[in-house]
Amino acid sequence: MHGGTSSTGLVGAIRYDLRRLHESWMALFFPRQRGSQSGVLGKWEPSSTTGKVAYRAWSAVGTPVVGLLYPLALFGFAARYYTRKIDGTATRLGVVGVVLLSLLVWGGLTALARIRFSTDGFLAVGAAGGVATIAAVLAYLTGTRGGRGSTVLLAYPFAMTALFLPPVVAALYSPTLSEVIFPKSYTLAVWLLDNPLDLWGVNTFLREQFTLEGANYVAMWFGLSVPVGWFLGLLVTLADIVRPKGD
Repeated sequence: MHGGTSSTGLVGAIRYDLRRLHESWMALFFPRQRGSQSGVLGKWEPSSTTGKVAYRAWSAVGTPVVGLLYPLALFGFAARYYTRKIDGTATRLGVVGVVLLSLLVWGGLTALARIRFSTDGFLAVGAAGGVATIAAVLAYLTGTRGGRGSTVLLAYPFAMTALFLPPVVAALYSPTLSEVIFPKSYTLAVWLLDNPLDLWGVNTFLREQFTLEGANYVAMWFGLSVPVGWFLGLLVTLADIVRPKGD
């Protein structure tokens, strides 16, 4: 956290965060808005009447926007903390280490399933492990070999895929899991179609083109992992805007 906020407690920290977020909003259209308190030139402000009106209007519009974004930034702080822990572990392991760790964990679970469960249960755990391993490797590669864009666009969705898909893939082979996962997935799908996807005929198209059964459950959760990953990545990005890593 910024050194100036430590002595003023929670209220000071919130004020600092809101100021940084509002400065970032202003910087979308106006130069030299952020971090000017330590700069020689100071914060830029327009000199013309038209510029001043535009500047103040954009500042006024930004006030409610910042109020709406700040709660999301708070979630982003928590998400960033845990993703940094995971990223740090993955970086220390390297791609080979990530693969070996995943194979060790899932291999052990698959062997246990072979002993304790039926052939279907064994296949379920093995398939889930394969999906988790591939998704984890892709998340690692896209998160460490690229910049912020590839991390948000690719790494976070792959990470969500590694989390979401294994239980669904396992349910294709395990009647016990399918009795739990598929009905809940169906309920979620109905809610999504009747609410956020009830737009421009998207829900009608999906209902006409797809029947939610079998492998389509996997497709559904893969489709969900992408926007959920993007949303998580944007929350972390928002947290980085408010409080950069060095703060």
